[in-house]
Amino acid sequence: MSQTAERQGRRERKKAATSLALTAAARRLVLARGYEAVTVVDIAEEADTAVTTLFKHFPDGKNAVIFGDNVDSADERMQSIITAVESRADGQSVLDALHQFFRDRGAFSGTQSAFVRRVVEAPPLRAYAKERWERCEPGLTTLLAGIVGRPEDAVIRALARIVLQIPDLAATDMDASRADLDAIMARLEAGWSEFAQRA
Repeated sequence: MSQTAERQGRRERKKAATSLALTAAARRLVLARGYEAVTVVDIAEEADTAVTTLFKHFPDGKNAVIFGDNVDSADERMQSIITAVESRADGQSVLDALHQFFRDRGAFSGTQSAFVRRVVEAPPLRAYAKERWERCEPGLTTLLAGIVGRPEDAVIRALARIVLQIPDLAATDMDASRADLDAIMARLEAGWSEFAQRA
């Protein structure tokens, strides 16, 4: 390995470690103090770094730090959706693959961690999470249209939009969120049969 490659590798590892430290610090503080009582200055101090460094890693600020959405992870959410759909088991429908994808995440995972509860309970964090899902709409629309071989029309966009609203809609009641998710997905499978077919 050349010295340049070694330096770049070390730089990338340090960058990743700083991002992880900032997110860990943000979550610790939010859990200890509550969302409103934590500032980006508090987070930077807790992670023993400068506020300018925080914004270099997380240009979208406090909510991005809390979620770990740094400049290098912009497409990770969409990529995880694509992976869930494209790697679905033989005979598994697209909607069933998306159903399983959501069941394994956040409020639906059954873990109901203190952090997930904070997200659900803090309106700014819920709004941020919702907006992050909504950013995936064009990509999910393209994916769904390609699977059934039809244009990216209003019907496909509507399905993509509804699917991406599910985390926010069903997470309003932590005790019923999995049941809500199951009910919503069952209705979608009944209404969008071409995506419920076992391929």
